[in-house]
Amino acid sequence: MVQTPLKALTLEEFLQQPETKPASEYIDGQIIQKPMPQGKHSVVQGELVPTINQAVKPQRLARAFPELRCTFGDRSTVPDIAVFVWSRIPRDENGEVANSFPLAPDWTIEILSPEQSQTKVTKNILHSLKYGTQMGWLIDPDEKTVFVYRPKQETEVFDQPDALLPVPSFASELQLTVQDLFAWLSE
Repeated sequence: MVQTPLKALTLEEFLQQPETKPASEYIDGQIIQKPMPQGKHSVVQGELVPTINQAVKPQRLARAFPELRCTFGDRSTVPDIAVFVWSRIPRDENGEVANSFPLAPDWTIEILSPEQSQTKVTKNILHSLKYGTQMGWLIDPDEKTVFVYRPKQETEVFDQPDALLPVPSFASELQLTVQDLFAWLSE
């Protein structure tokens, strides 16, 4: 049985709640728990984070973070992968990576799980673009397809194995084809 809270939580109240596993997101005044990642999702996420970091982190261009809470524009979401340009990574008083990220990532990547709503995930990507994200990817492992979103541009669909996936300019060293991405599922 689903219980309705007596009063809706504000974003600030939501952020004071204990974290859930899998993560819950605050979207349009509602708390929505993300589905538990399954095999294909976990493989793609587990391989893509270090692949991106290998291309951008040594030169301190950017850094990819898995499952990082990002709070901006009256929402608090947890993209599967959030990539931030190095100079925009929040730091604490010791110069270390901060725990709180009150801004949109520069590149947001979502990996669709079987029972996940593509509409909800797409709305999160579009929300991020509205708040400064340079690019969003929606990866569909079952369809072997990547949807690429950019601000005020038509959505692009990449499903041909030899197609080179576009990346934000700060990650231009990353050369990844659709086949490269989905080959991880067979390893």
